[in-house]
Formats: sequence, structure tokens, C-alpha cells
Amino acid sequence: MLGQSAKYFVPDPSKRMIWGSFALLFMALGAASWMNGASSGRWVVLVGFALLLVMLFGWFSDVIGESESGQYNRQVDVAFRWSMSWFIFSEVMFFAAFFGALFYARNLAVPWLGDIDHKILWPNFSSTWPTSGPTGEKFTAMGASGLPAWNTAILLTSGVTLTLAHHALRADHRKALLVWLGATVLLGALFLFLQADEYMHAYHTLNLKLTTGIYGTTFFMLTGFHGFHVTIGTIMLLTIWFRCAKGHFSPDHHFGFEAVAWYWHFVDVVWLLLFILVYFL
Repeated sequence: MLGQSAKYFVPDPSKRMIWGSFALLFMALGAASWMNGASSGRWVVLVGFALLLVMLFGWFSDVIGESESGQYNRQVDVAFRWSMSWFIFSEVMFFAAFFGALFYARNLAVPWLGDIDHKILWPNFSSTWPTSGPTGEKFTAMGASGLPAWNTAILLTSGVTLTLAHHALRADHRKALLVWLGATVLLGALFLFLQADEYMHAYHTLNLKLTTGIYGTTFFMLTGFHGFHVTIGTIMLLTIWFRCAKGHFSPDHHFGFEAVAWYWHFVDVVWLLLFILVYFL
């Protein structure tokens, strides 16, 4: 049960943020050195990344311990909900920028480059989508059938299994919770495996690469960042599964589960838009 104290919870002082600052410093210095030809830069990046993982693991462990010990009251729960809501809103704006770039390129820039005034500069340019731009590099666009369609079905199914897991948690059916949540994790991992296979097919068979003009850029930026979000979401779901297996969460105290569910459903919605706008149209 959530604590009903009227006082707002104030966490104990922590040095974890200092370690996080050092981690980011090492990652930034290492990346700059690496990009400038210093072979030691990659190892500095790895050290920074390792420090960041240690810091995050410790920090999340503290939060989980505070939550499971009943130190969070209703006010803290509301604060967590608002924080997650604003985080997801920032992610909506992130993807909106990439969808906006796709719209600009497809509906404004490409027709503009193909008008009569620009035929003098690029007489062989065809203002049709998909295009690699004035270079005219040959490639084959990724269709909606096959792996993209399968991945759409997989993500939609994962949204259903996650909802079933949530209902099982609220009904305190722990076995069903673990089964449905585990199925969601497996579906997320299967999506990533099939997307990797799709990328290899695009590179080796379709000659579709990140450097293939504006179509290749928008395709890999949108699908790649979405795949990154699916990766993060799958890790989050796996973490929640282990917490559920340890007996964490109760029917009336499980915002950690809900926060991950919000994030996963957001990833599902983004993929539906992506599938329609990038693959289908």
C-alpha cells in the first residue's frame, strides 16, 4: 500500500549524480578523441559507459527499495505520473520532428527540385517519391509487405499481451502476469531480430543505405530511432518481469509497471504511423 503521510518524501543525499557526471565526461572526451583519430578514445568511451551503467543500476535500485519499503505516498505517485507524461510528450515531439522532415522532403522539396526552373541544374532528376536526390543513385524502396508487415503484427500483438499482463497484475494473478509479460518481452526481441534482418536485406539486396539520398536518410533515421526505442522498451519490460518474479508490485501500487506500459504503447503508436507513412504510402 502507498503511504498516506501528508509529508512529501525527500530522498537521502546521494553521490550517484557525481558518478554520472564523470561518466558523461569520459564519454564526451573519449568520443571527441576517437573521432579525431586517437585509438584510446574508444576505451575512454567504454569506461564512461560502464560508469553510467553502474550509476543507473545503483540509482534505480535505490528508487525500487524506497518504493517497496512504502516510503512513497500518493503525492509522490502523482509526481511520477506527471514526470512520465512529460517524458513521453518530449518523445512525441522528437518523432514529430523526423516525421516533419519526411513531409517536407516528400511533399515540398522533391517537387520543388523537379520544377521547370531547376531542370536546368538537374535535367535528369525525376521529382517522384521515393528518390535518392539529384545524384540518381539506383536503389529499391522498402515495401510494406513481408518483414515490415510481420513486425507490425508483432508490435500490435505485444500491446495486447502487455494489456493482459496489466489486467493480471490488477487481479493479483501472478502466474498469468509473468506469462503475458514474458510474451511481451519475447515479442519485442523478435521485432528487433526481424528489423536487423530487414536492414541486412536493404543493404545487400536493395542497395538501400543511410547514404542513399533523402529517402535512405529519412528511412533509416525514423526506423533506426524507433528500433532504439524498442530496444530500451524491451530492456525496461525485462526489468519489470524480474521485479514481478521477485514479488514486487501489488494491485493498487504498481506505477513502475504502468510507466513501462505507457512507454511501450507509445512505441506501438509511433510504429503504426511509421508503417503507414514510410512503408505503405
